Amino acid sequence: MSLTRIFLGLGSNIERERHLCAGLDALAGFLTEMTCSPVFESHPVGIKSGPFFNLVVSALTDLPLTELDRRLKFIEADNGRYAPDRKGLPLDIDVLLYGEQVGNFDGLILPRAEILKNAFVLWPLSLIAPQRLHPEAGVSFAQLWADANINQKLWPVAFEWRGEPLTPALLLAAV
Repeated sequence: MSLTRIFLGLGSNIERERHLCAGLDALAGFLTEMTCSPVFESHPVGIKSGPFFNLVVSALTDLPLTELDRRLKFIEADNGRYAPDRKGLPLDIDVLLYGEQVGNFDGLILPRAEILKNAFVLWPLSLIAPQRLHPEAGVSFAQLWADANINQKLWPVAFEWRGEPLTPALLLAAV
């Protein structure tokens, strides 16, 4: 059974701590070697709503891409993502990278375009995998972040999951 390194983007703007922790708990049930980026708060992009908390998760999986995506949709649904009366976005989980895959996989386009468009994806990704190369651009995520000219404001926030801080004190002090 072969394992694939994946990167997922998580975001929430409703009961942010509760939904992100629930999402992380669910992911920990079937992913291995999970590592979380610091958590960032940002203004919404593309929708009118309250501010978001976002982070990136790196992990290994033995699931095929379609099965991984199906499980992520179930986790989102369990957190109210598809409820008809929902206000805002309780939990959003996107596959950013699945190994080195590039292309359209049953409507899932990889690498996800938001990596290069949104600071709330690129900054945490550059912190969790600074030397990893973007599969299409061929440039490290640290360099992509250093060169980024994205007009979005975001800031690190204190956040704990399972009693461990995800955002380092040094990063919080720099704000």
